[in-house]
This record gives sequence, C-alpha cells and structure tokens, in this order.
Amino acid sequence: ADSANAYLVMFISNHCPFVKHMREELARIGRDYGDRGVANYAINSNDVERYPADNPDAMKQEAQTWGYPFAYLHDETQDIAKQYRAACTPDFYVFDASQKLVYRGQFDDSRPSNKKPVDGRDLRAALDAVLAGTAVNDHQVPSIGCSIKWKPGNEPTYG
Repeated sequence: ADSANAYLVMFISNHCPFVKHMREELARIGRDYGDRGVANYAINSNDVERYPADNPDAMKQEAQTWGYPFAYLHDETQDIAKQYRAACTPDFYVFDASQKLVYRGQFDDSRPSNKKPVDGRDLRAALDAVLAGTAVNDHQVPSIGCSIKWKPGNEPTYG
C-alpha cells in the first residue's frame, strides 16, 4: 500500500464498549473507502494476558463476525501504540497520499450512552477531504473510549 490515495490507521479492541458500539460502521467505512484507494489498518495494542478477549484468535473471530475488510493487527510489544501516542480505543489517524498526518480525532459524536447515529461523520469528512484534495478541517475532536491496556511496567511516559 505504498501508493494509496490515503491511509487510515485505527487503534481498536474487541472488548471496549465504544468500539463495540461502532463495529458495523467501522466495517462499512473500511469497504467504502477501501474501494476508493484508502489503505485501512486496525491495530489492537492491548495486553492480552490481562485482557484475553483481545488475543489474536479473538481478533480473527471479531474480524470475521463483523466483516472487517481491513487488516486487524496485533501490536504485541505495544511499540506501535507508543509510536503513534495512541491514547484509547478507538483512536483514528488519517494520512494523506504522501503519508502526512492530517486527522487525528473521533469517529463521530455517537457514544454507547447517547442516541446519536453511528455514522462515522467526522472520520468520513476527513477521508473525503483527503480524497478530494482539499484541506481537512482543523477542528478535530479527540477520540474518547477505553484506555489502551498497557502491560504492567510498559506504560508510556510522553513528554
């Protein structure tokens, strides 16, 4: 995927209620934008010793159950999450064709506890802008969800 029109990197997990809330729409976005030349990657960085629901076998089952059309990768060392400074699941990053970060923010305004539609509006707007060659909105609302489940002693210290 060295020559994608855009890149979407998502930090997700199987057990987080915020991710569960949007699974169908995650798959839909993967299909919609994969067809438009966006390289999609989902990464699970959680500690699978303490959170076995996030182990690679469970990830494979999750991807099959929900029809994820993107690679769902296990970050066993948690180094990738640290390099991205990922804070939670879900956490979304959009890069343009030259691999420059242009969006880091929420999926949409929907939460498990509110009645707002799960439509991926914020993420779709960022992807649409990149694909249209226009600027991504500077107003980017940080994602909210479950903390990354760091291995004991592996918690990042961001300066």
